[in-house]
Amino acid sequence: MSRRIVIGAMTAAVLFLSSQAVFAAEAAQAGESYVKVLFALGAMLAAGIAIGVGAVGAGLGIGTAASGACQAVGRNPGVQGKIMMTMLVGMAMAESIAIYALVVSLVLLYANPYMKFFLG
Repeated sequence: MSRRIVIGAMTAAVLFLSSQAVFAAEAAQAGESYVKVLFALGAMLAAGIAIGVGAVGAGLGIGTAASGACQAVGRNPGVQGKIMMTMLVGMAMAESIAIYALVVSLVLLYANPYMKFFLG
């Protein structure tokens, strides 16, 4: 069973990395320099990792908030309104991390501030 998981993870990693290389190869066919291709590849990988880590962090935070709220309501159902309000505020704060990660990944892809140093 664990061997299948390792093989599946390795296959996903190869597919993830090869898709970025294919997009970078399009730039290389257009006569671009290798520095630009490697910079684009690095930016795409960094954007993917940023949004992935941000989504996992937000998912863990929201799950923890919901779990704690369910346990609290189970212990004391009389304060459900206050617990629900606190849970929703906590979930909104956790979700803001995913939005920040999305903004960072979009900046890396479309408005990269380091582009002038590598490509200028």
